[in-house]
Amino acid sequence: MITFLTITIALVCILLMAVVLIQNPKGGGVDSTFGGQGANQMFGAAKSTDLIEKITWGLAIALFILCIITAIAVNGGGTAGGGIPLPTEL
Repeated sequence: MITFLTITIALVCILLMAVVLIQNPKGGGVDSTFGGQGANQMFGAAKSTDLIEKITWGLAIALFILCIITAIAVNGGGTAGGGIPLPTEL
């Protein structure tokens, strides 16, 4: 399960990087290089920007949740002390 979560996190990270690069900053960006103008003509400038922003937020939230789930899974479901057993004899 941890392998599946790790692969999913990697895919979400790659998608998030791509979506962030596609966004149109103040002076123009990679958006226009990859056909951003066609998307603006098809959806309208405001709607394509809104869609890309929603996708960015969705991927960021998914990454955050996946990282928390993976940390809980690796930790063993919430054992005290971070999963490190304490010595019984001193």
